[in-house]
Amino acid sequence: MTDYKNVRYKYPTVTLSGATESSPASGDIWYDSGKFYFGTSLTLLGAWSSGGNLATAKYSVGGFGTQTAAVCAGGTAVNNVPLNVTEEYNGTAWSSGGNLATARMGLAGAGTLSAGLSFAGHTGSNNVVNTTEEYDGSSWSAGGNLGTARLSPAGAGTQSAAICMGGYTNTTTDITEEYDGTSWSAGGDLSQNMYISAGAGTLLAGLNFGGSGTLALTEEYNGTSWSAGGDLNTARYSHGGTGTQSAGLCMGGSPVGALDSTEEYDGTSWSAAGDLATQRYAMGAAGTTSAGLCFGGYTPSFSNVTEEYGAGAGSYDELFYASQGL
Repeated sequence: MTDYKNVRYKYPTVTLSGATESSPASGDIWYDSGKFYFGTSLTLLGAWSSGGNLATAKYSVGGFGTQTAAVCAGGTAVNNVPLNVTEEYNGTAWSSGGNLATARMGLAGAGTLSAGLSFAGHTGSNNVVNTTEEYDGSSWSAGGNLGTARLSPAGAGTQSAAICMGGYTNTTTDITEEYDGTSWSAGGDLSQNMYISAGAGTLLAGLNFGGSGTLALTEEYNGTSWSAGGDLNTARYSHGGTGTQSAGLCMGGSPVGALDSTEEYDGTSWSAAGDLATQRYAMGAAGTTSAGLCFGGYTPSFSNVTEEYGAGAGSYDELFYASQGL
């Protein structure tokens, strides 16, 4: 009788696509030369690794850019006082950038390090603002004001073609606005009122997901109107989001306490990815699904932790074996 006590993995043997043993497929089992072979399909998940820490631990920040050229603007730290501080990331370490003209928390961001945008937010004393500022890689200058002042909307796009989604005025809102590099104009409304959701993509192919009320809802924007996308696997709010409409990345957030879970969107549905090392919410995010960035946030305290995301190598088939003992 076969003894399976010595079952172990063999890394690697041969991919199924190149195998000749009866053209095995996932789920096949066969015996050859003293070993039982198992055909199994594997999916490699993306993974997070440590990056350089922010100089200032903070949360409720505005983030944008790439994994090697990112911006963290504003936010709040001790005593919940809004900050005007900007930090820039080069793929290894953060350094000081130009200060925001208006210190605020709960702001959204879009664009790149050399052509960035921050908009909306809260300056303290219950003062929700419609302020927009444009970044050139060194300093901020005034942009056109939002039509509706708001706190914690989602943002996406570029400095000359941005989208502001939802947020909180004196209540949650479904209002979407579009920026053309000079002024904001009305866009199509979200299907429901929400704030502390996350955004990704562009003005003509945008994505909004999660949000207040612990939502799993995903919506896709075509530059005019929103339509339903696939729901998140884990409903959440105050999470990070980046990427594109067909390759989105969702990280962390909170339903109760801080999450570490990450999900990837393929334009239709969300799938589980590698967990953050540090659970957090109200963080900044930048980059893509193949090269993402998460920074700052709140754990049970202010965080300066930065993590970098690398996508998995997708799905493939491989042969494993169980040693004989016959």
